[in-house]
Amino acid sequence: MRSGLQAWASLVGRVVVSVVSTSPPLAIISVPTNLDIDYIELPASDFDAVEAFYTSVFGWTFEDYGPEYRAFNAGRLDGGFYKADVTSSQEAGAALVIFYAEALEAVQASVTEAGGSILKPIFDFPGGRRFQFTDPHGNELAVWSDR
Repeated sequence: MRSGLQAWASLVGRVVVSVVSTSPPLAIISVPTNLDIDYIELPASDFDAVEAFYTSVFGWTFEDYGPEYRAFNAGRLDGGFYKADVTSSQEAGAALVIFYAEALEAVQASVTEAGGSILKPIFDFPGGRRFQFTDPHGNELAVWSDR
């Protein structure tokens, strides 16, 4: 193992810098990739509630930009919540953001424990299984698994 800083470029266009392979990353630097989805914004009226939810269920980190905006980092994707009373839902014509999970049942339980609501419990579809939920603001999202 070499000493000093080691850098790895991940398949998702991020560079992770670490002192040694067993230490946590010192920095995650976003490197935009041409024509990839780069940022997602969702509405929220209570930033503290959505931050607590997404931190608890998905491990996101947040940065507060004042009373109108709160940004998040979800690992390989960044985004933010803008101040609004509207919600993002398929019924209203919004895109459905879908997460991947290895342990679908555990994530579904975490969603409800953290204050989300299950809209469609786990169901089969070609290629795997998924469930749909709303976050504490009422935004509709989904989680799928091939397991």
